[in-house]
Amino acid sequence: MTVTIDSKSNRKGSWESKMSVSTTSTRQLARSETPSSILSSDSDIRFTRQLGSHYRCGCWILAGFLLFLLVVAACVYIGYTFLATEPAGERSFRGSFRVVRGDAFSPELADPATLQFRRRARDYRERLNLVFRRSDLQPAFVGTEVLALDGAEGEDLIVHFNLRFDLSQKDVTVPDLMSLLASHIEPNASPFLANLTIDPKSLDVKESSDMPTTVAPSTAAATATPPSTTPPPPRRCEKVSLSYCSHLPYNVTSYPNILGHKSTEEVKENIIPFRELVDAECYRMAYEFLCQVLQPSCTPRAPGQIEDIMVLPCRSFCREFHAGCGERLPAKLKDILECSNFPEYQGPGSCNPKPGCTKELHKRGLSSRVCDGVVDCPDLSDEMDCSYCAQGSLHCGTGTVCIPPEKRCDGKRDCPNGSDERHCLTVAPNMAAVAKTMPATPHQPYYFSEGYVVFNEKGQNGKLCTENLNSTVPEPNWESTLNTIASSMCSLLSYQNVNTVRVEHDEEDNVKYVHMEDPTAAEITFVRAPCPKKEVLYVGCSDLVCGTQSLRSSPGIAGLGKTAAHGDWPWHTALFKDGIHVCDGTLVSDQWLLTTASCFQGQPKAQWVARLGSIRLSGSSPWQQERPVVGMVKSPVEGSTVVMVKLEEPVNMSDFVHPVCLAEENADNSTYCNTLGWATDKEQLQRVEVRPSPMQRCENISIPTVNSFCTDPPFLKDDCNEEEFAGSPMLCLSPKTWKWNLVGISNWRIACSKLGVERPRMYDKITSNIEWIKRTMSAIS
Repeated sequence: MTVTIDSKSNRKGSWESKMSVSTTSTRQLARSETPSSILSSDSDIRFTRQLGSHYRCGCWILAGFLLFLLVVAACVYIGYTFLATEPAGERSFRGSFRVVRGDAFSPELADPATLQFRRRARDYRERLNLVFRRSDLQPAFVGTEVLALDGAEGEDLIVHFNLRFDLSQKDVTVPDLMSLLASHIEPNASPFLANLTIDPKSLDVKESSDMPTTVAPSTAAATATPPSTTPPPPRRCEKVSLSYCSHLPYNVTSYPNILGHKSTEEVKENIIPFRELVDAECYRMAYEFLCQVLQPSCTPRAPGQIEDIMVLPCRSFCREFHAGCGERLPAKLKDILECSNFPEYQGPGSCNPKPGCTKELHKRGLSSRVCDGVVDCPDLSDEMDCSYCAQGSLHCGTGTVCIPPEKRCDGKRDCPNGSDERHCLTVAPNMAAVAKTMPATPHQPYYFSEGYVVFNEKGQNGKLCTENLNSTVPEPNWESTLNTIASSMCSLLSYQNVNTVRVEHDEEDNVKYVHMEDPTAAEITFVRAPCPKKEVLYVGCSDLVCGTQSLRSSPGIAGLGKTAAHGDWPWHTALFKDGIHVCDGTLVSDQWLLTTASCFQGQPKAQWVARLGSIRLSGSSPWQQERPVVGMVKSPVEGSTVVMVKLEEPVNMSDFVHPVCLAEENADNSTYCNTLGWATDKEQLQRVEVRPSPMQRCENISIPTVNSFCTDPPFLKDDCNEEEFAGSPMLCLSPKTWKWNLVGISNWRIACSKLGVERPRMYDKITSNIEWIKRTMSAIS
């Protein structure tokens, strides 16, 4: 039955209501029944409204106005898209120079797709970035791109590059760029172009509109005479004189700062916006961060350097500031204070971490983490000011052990993990890079793949001098002897191959040297000796060994604890979405992670960050690294949910950040298998033993695919002390190579079950994805 009721009244109104009620019942509606009984039945009630005639004119006017706005917006879009040639205020410059010493051209560098080109281009890009970021042009500087590397094989290397500047920040001209670069390419004039000799006459810079759209290989660079302008004086430390920032933990600063201020007077003229941020109380340590930006600390120059060093706040400190005050920053300040412009902590002197780390642990109710043998502060303050650690000692990095500096590389293992005897023979671009690791810990912040061979003995460093080869090795055997030394050197650093081995003239001053007593002996002895000609050994390595735990004293599972220590699982990664830990991943190269597609379901515009080198989610060790995620590629393999995640920039390999191996097809991938989860009470990484199991055990917890396999705990019980996140790895130890292989990746987060209830786990196979993984990494650089 269908009943239609039209309600009208004599009074005119703007609304006319119609209600239709449909029901399957055919009985008459009794008078005693109320409207509520009608609504509670299975009726379909529809309300419609009709506008009165005197309102329709207004709607037509509104519709016409909206149509006019739409036409205007379309015109603006078309004009911007087809008439604008480049972003307003941004300008590009093309440049080139010739390296005559310290580097040479090889055929591999002619192809931008090769690993050699990418590494060399990245090195020159970072050098040029430092030149401009530490100059008066920094406010306008946007970035550098290395376009091409060319030359003749074994001869001078010609570097072609592109420079971009935002002219709305500061006017930049070709003479400005020529003057700045000319001041840095003079011998011993710049720490950023150290170990390179560049022909000043080869320097050439032009606006991009005056240059061809592509850079063709050539055998000679265009020459231009630099303008005869006076270069800016070298950076020098001076006393902090800004009264507003008088409560800093240091008393010396340096100009220009990162904001471009050249003096205290300029800071005073522009301090109002910064005081307003502090007064807004958007971040409780805004005063400390902003004062360290306005008046950065300064470190006196090391031997061989010509200027003092400005020390900025650490990147993690910047991120905390942005989390609180980022929305209040003016547009210009937001660009300059972008956290990617700030350094990561890589040891004392690399940057200033957030002060008061130990005090903050106490405030957060984490007093038990102070002096517990696990480093939670980037400056190691939570473990250095302890009864077990004497003042001036080196912390071993794990455990409650500190050693005097003179026990570093004395031939005896004093640290539980042997870290005091690691990297006693290493490579580094200069002595300053080695000296940075000494004040607090014996660990290197990261591996250098190439550089001068440096020997350390009892805390004292020296470069390897090759002048005694004339008297100890016959001339025909020089090359083979140097190659043998280089091969051993790369092996010690966990690299498989030697790329470069040559003798160079040392340009650094005030450097100590060591000789090899007998270079052909099975065990080489190093002795301190002068090096009159300053001929030293330079070595380049490649292809980092995967799946090794460098800080463990014995390979395999012997002594491997359930609770992770720093360096136990250097490939494990925590993935954060908008600052919240939601997934895990596994490092397989310096710029690629593997995880699962379920992590990225929903919120496609979320900001993802990968954190490596961490074993406590709420801690911040000095070896921790963070990289934004810039892309994701899903596996094309049927039934696989594996995804490859690309990081914004490569991570720095170290004993704490290291790639895992990929499981090989038909290999024994069922021996000593583990997965990794996070303790529910301590937030600390935990190891969980697993073993392959029949698929029937997993069918009740998830939907299997042709690419899935099932595991369960070997002891058939689960105490539920740890929780695996989506993307957590299944790792198996190869009994032949003693390397850890990535065998599988979990699809979903595996929550805790009830006490005593078994908890099987299902993973996606990696072996079926290996070809795709290798192909993707080589195709997308």
